[in-house]
Amino acid sequence: MNFQLRVCLTWMVACMFLHSSLVQGSHVLHHNLQTVPVPISNVPTTQGYHFRPPMHWINDPNGPLYYKGYYHLFYQYNPKGAVWGNIVWAHSVSKDLINWIALKPAIEPSKPFDQYGCWSGSATILLDGTPAILYTGIIAKNDTDPKNILWTQVQNVAYPKNLSDPFLEEWDKPDYNPVIPIGPGVNGTAFRDPTTAWYSPEDKHWRLVVGSKWDLKGQALLYRSKDFKKWIKARHTLHATRGTGMWECPDFFPVSVKGLLGLDTSVKGKGVKHVLKVSLDLDRYEYYTIGTYDITRDRYTPDGTSKDNKHGLRYDYGNFYASKTFYDPEKKRRILWGWANETDTTDEDVAKSWAGVQLIPRTVWLDPSGKQLLQWPVEELNYLRGKQVSVTSKTVKPGDHLEVGGIQTAQADVEVTFDVSSLSNAEPFDPEYMYDAQAFCKIKGADVKGGVGPFGLYVLATSDLQEKTAVFFRVFNSEDKHVVLMCNDPTQSTLAPSLAESKYKPTFAGYVDVDLTKSSSISLKTLLDHSVVESFGAGGKTVISSRVYPTLAQGDNARLFIFNNGAADIKVTKLDAWELKKPLMNIGA
Repeated sequence: MNFQLRVCLTWMVACMFLHSSLVQGSHVLHHNLQTVPVPISNVPTTQGYHFRPPMHWINDPNGPLYYKGYYHLFYQYNPKGAVWGNIVWAHSVSKDLINWIALKPAIEPSKPFDQYGCWSGSATILLDGTPAILYTGIIAKNDTDPKNILWTQVQNVAYPKNLSDPFLEEWDKPDYNPVIPIGPGVNGTAFRDPTTAWYSPEDKHWRLVVGSKWDLKGQALLYRSKDFKKWIKARHTLHATRGTGMWECPDFFPVSVKGLLGLDTSVKGKGVKHVLKVSLDLDRYEYYTIGTYDITRDRYTPDGTSKDNKHGLRYDYGNFYASKTFYDPEKKRRILWGWANETDTTDEDVAKSWAGVQLIPRTVWLDPSGKQLLQWPVEELNYLRGKQVSVTSKTVKPGDHLEVGGIQTAQADVEVTFDVSSLSNAEPFDPEYMYDAQAFCKIKGADVKGGVGPFGLYVLATSDLQEKTAVFFRVFNSEDKHVVLMCNDPTQSTLAPSLAESKYKPTFAGYVDVDLTKSSSISLKTLLDHSVVESFGAGGKTVISSRVYPTLAQGDNARLFIFNNGAADIKVTKLDAWELKKPLMNIGA
């Protein structure tokens, strides 16, 4: 059957299906496991609606774009095993960002400029509408020290072979690659992940950034080109920060000062701010700043409203890394993709045959304060909503918990608004934890009694709460304001022997910039998908994602509770919860 016909028929099936249903370190080497054949295992914690192929390892989302009616997602993929290695650019397409069809890998190691690997990069739509991929090629590998392997990196370009093909199946890597070789003053083993390029009509040049470091100084190296073929390094960086280490997967894009609409990457001028995001190889966290891009000087300057280091703003304060945004011209929005690694063991990943997911794509825009970004799952996710239950005007007394029944909650969407009418019991805030919410959450977990909170949700829980993951708020009293802590506490998420004792079950946390003296309500949205918990606090001001592996709270045995372990009553103004259907996920992979 003709491929395009097969894809069209598949999308017809997807639409019928939806209509009828009411719709950490990634470069760790395991040489002995990289090409181990693995069976497809249907473990109960396998996700239903988060993006991943049926088998094997995935990490960074790469080069997302929209072309001729289709969303494209490329991603780092090991086609031979469930651990990192043998990396290619896998490729999937979608009409709606929810149902996906897998195509063959778009870019694989095949030439001297990428013979040891095709690492992360971005896509740019050129002025004539041609998509171009810029990616990092590995040209040499020094593995004499297995604990410190040195990969020599250059930047390459690839173009579609057939621009009339909406699926962009075939890609050409010109022999004139690399378009950005290692040059003077560049650390060739820390030189990767080119951004989407932006165009300036004033001087008719393209610009892009490549992540790098010099000693422990993180750098966004700036390059310019007239023809997208020959790139010249600027004498100065776009931006750099001491003490942050290697800047992986940088992203640089404009946001509108007013409104929700996204902007094409080349937009600049009045009414526009810029965002610079970097992924810290040292800490395996990301942070971003909001600031001003001076096109004349080709420099980015943060506004200074947040820290320009690991203590700065994050898209996600949990298991979220190597993120990448793109502009969606169809709906005029900017969409964010991010990767969540597994937190079980390598042996368990191999046994279940897969590792890693892409979290739900999110729309991002600038908060009216101008001090941070807001995020929300793309509206298309609502197509999957099925059976619904609601709770309204329910008071939860101190020490109580209330089960929300009537739906299956292992794969669900939960939205709840709490009313915090009294703040008089708020505990004093310890300023020692101003820049370490995660450590604060670790000692102020869900079961630690408080004043105003902890209150929130127990998700993926058993009926007796032997297993539970807590997502909650806790309010503290500071000298000049109240401090709202949002936490994800998975310390009791599983009874699995491999994870129950001293394994990696980190608490994640961030502060929420809300003033409860002006409005006593605070909202929480949590997406549940068997082993994925994504939570959005206060309308997307603070987002936390985590991976959990319950052994009992699976399928129909997963329960949802509202809880309050504070000293004051908490009112649930409204809770809505929906079962989420399973979309078509990478069929043909």
